[in-house]
Amino acid sequence: MTDLFEKLQLNSNLMGQHADRAYGYYMFPRLEGEIGAHMKFREKNVLVWSLNNYLGLANHPEVRQTDAEATAKYGLAYPMGARMMSGNSFILEEFERQLSDFIGKEDTVVVNYGYQGIMSAIDSILDRKDVVVYDSECHACIIDGLRMHIGKRFRFEHNDIASCEDRLRKATRLAEETGGAILVITEGVFGMLGDQGKLKEIVALKEKYHFRLLVDDAHGFGTMGKTGAGVGEEQGVQDAIDLYFSTFAKSMASIGGFVSGPKKVIDFLRYNMRSQIFAKTLPMSLVIGNMKRLELLRKHPELKDKLWEITYALQSGLRDRGFNIGTTNTPVTPVFMQGGVPEAGNLIVDLRENFGIFCSMVVYPVVPKGVILLRLIPTAVHTIADVNRTISAFEAIKDKLIAGEYATRELADMAG
Repeated sequence: MTDLFEKLQLNSNLMGQHADRAYGYYMFPRLEGEIGAHMKFREKNVLVWSLNNYLGLANHPEVRQTDAEATAKYGLAYPMGARMMSGNSFILEEFERQLSDFIGKEDTVVVNYGYQGIMSAIDSILDRKDVVVYDSECHACIIDGLRMHIGKRFRFEHNDIASCEDRLRKATRLAEETGGAILVITEGVFGMLGDQGKLKEIVALKEKYHFRLLVDDAHGFGTMGKTGAGVGEEQGVQDAIDLYFSTFAKSMASIGGFVSGPKKVIDFLRYNMRSQIFAKTLPMSLVIGNMKRLELLRKHPELKDKLWEITYALQSGLRDRGFNIGTTNTPVTPVFMQGGVPEAGNLIVDLRENFGIFCSMVVYPVVPKGVILLRLIPTAVHTIADVNRTISAFEAIKDKLIAGEYATRELADMAG
């Protein structure tokens, strides 16, 4: 028998084992100042490419004013209690109607947090007889939701429709035996690789197989489609998405999320999502602030246009200079390089300390061994000058990486 806490210390995961050297720098860094393209890191000015503030709404003057006025009027306590018992409001219901109208679905339920919301939605609609088919690159919140599913699940290779259909055949045979149903889960935009989910092709499979489709469009909401209604709109299949999920934490730079779909299904979720039934409702200041963000998203398409101007400039500039940015066809911009964890650490230190560029570093086990992924998130508040500066810096660090200047056996100690 072992002590629980001793076991945790002995079995720290691959990222946690670097905590003594990484905390406060590579992991859990502290960015300070007004949210935007230029902030401070360890008292130095840095150009930031790590924030999902796609439309630049975090510090939009109308957003800041609305947030301040709503907080002054309602505080952070109102409404008190879980929504089912005492925390509902006319304003929140109106916000849900506005979301439904924008997304093009019959009804919507707002959830406190995106992560817990989609977990709870998955847990609520499935029982032991049901079968799930899901993309191998689905976000951790979906994987955690599926961990609570006591029925069978099949994973298909990322964006591989042949693999998806193979799993659907297996799921169909099993569901016919159990008397259950089939749910397919994928994403509108895969947040690490930046590629769109193949929603159109998956929807086409409905002609051969009977299933419902749940799409997590956290990175697509506000950034994709003619009006910003997401990847379903972009690909012309919005009506065929049975349950549409997104978060307010990306293009709306806030907190919370929502699920949209048929009224009967959304009503079911209202009465069955345990993470919402047994948790305090969103503060009114957040609801009103989110309504203002949605209003700006809908009325100011130039914000999305500016985001895409920066996206095109960044991605075309990187490609033209020989960088591998994978198959992204969204604003998410991954830059793939070769090297181990210590090399990645030295590269990031150089990028931040000597070039004043702050971006996210992704290494094993999130990506395969020997791969360094630098993820860039363009926003509407970046400029072409920011893009040019970043591309020049990336050319310099690429040359250093190839020359072996970052080679070392251990991750540089930058904790503090």
